[in-house]
Amino acid sequence: MQATLSKKERLKSKKTIEFLFSEGKSVAQYPIRLIYTVGPDTEETNLRAAVSVSKRNFKKAVDRNHIKRLLRESYRKNKYLVQQQTTQSYNLMILYTGKEFPSSSRIEKSVMKVLQKFMDKEISKSS
Repeated sequence: MQATLSKKERLKSKKTIEFLFSEGKSVAQYPIRLIYTVGPDTEETNLRAAVSVSKRNFKKAVDRNHIKRLLRESYRKNKYLVQQQTTQSYNLMILYTGKEFPSSSRIEKSVMKVLQKFMDKEISKSS
């Protein structure tokens, strides 16, 4: 399995993102919050993800973009945790909710934990 984050795997539709925030369920592991919904099964990939950082907490675009790069990289490396355990299709939004500038290792650990929590919640729901 390749650890890539292609264009097909990115969540870009404004309608889908709005639906995600209005109807989605969430899982949190400070400083990361994951909002998810079940997506359509007709697509090429079973996971579509987007990342976001609050402008309220990080005024400079440079800082927000750096954190978003860290989030995307951590998700890219660890998405196999979800892909191996499910055939269901999901739309994911990864939010950084912390107020302090994170280290890459802290982001990586939090993303791994939140993805594991997400899978535990989904596996227990489907059984």
